[in-house]
Amino acid sequence: MGGDNSMIESLIQEEKDIYTGYPVALGNLKPGASWSMSGNDYNTLEWHDTNTLTKPTKAEVDAEVLRLTNEWNTKQLNIGLQRQGEYPPLADFADAMYWSSKGDDSKLTSYYEKCDAVKTKYPKV
Repeated sequence: MGGDNSMIESLIQEEKDIYTGYPVALGNLKPGASWSMSGNDYNTLEWHDTNTLTKPTKAEVDAEVLRLTNEWNTKQLNIGLQRQGEYPPLADFADAMYWSSKGDDSKLTSYYEKCDAVKTKYPKV
């Protein structure tokens, strides 16, 4: 199970890195601007000559990245707390797994459906 958690944590971190990266921050600060960048490095930002918008400073982009990071953290915390209160109890899962091992998957299917409903009600960013 530990491997599963590290894989999930890695995927969540990757999603956070995308959501809070310079490309998203630049898109928020200068919608429609034309630019290119290598990775997530402001020093490689090339502001194309066709822009009518001014190139944002590193401080402006960093401030937007910080805002996005705070927004991400708040949303993830709120989603987690909201979901936590509505998920079915783990004892129900254990019971469903027992019956599944005996050939009856109905309780497990029902448990998953309840989890899916919570995830739909409180979607991630």
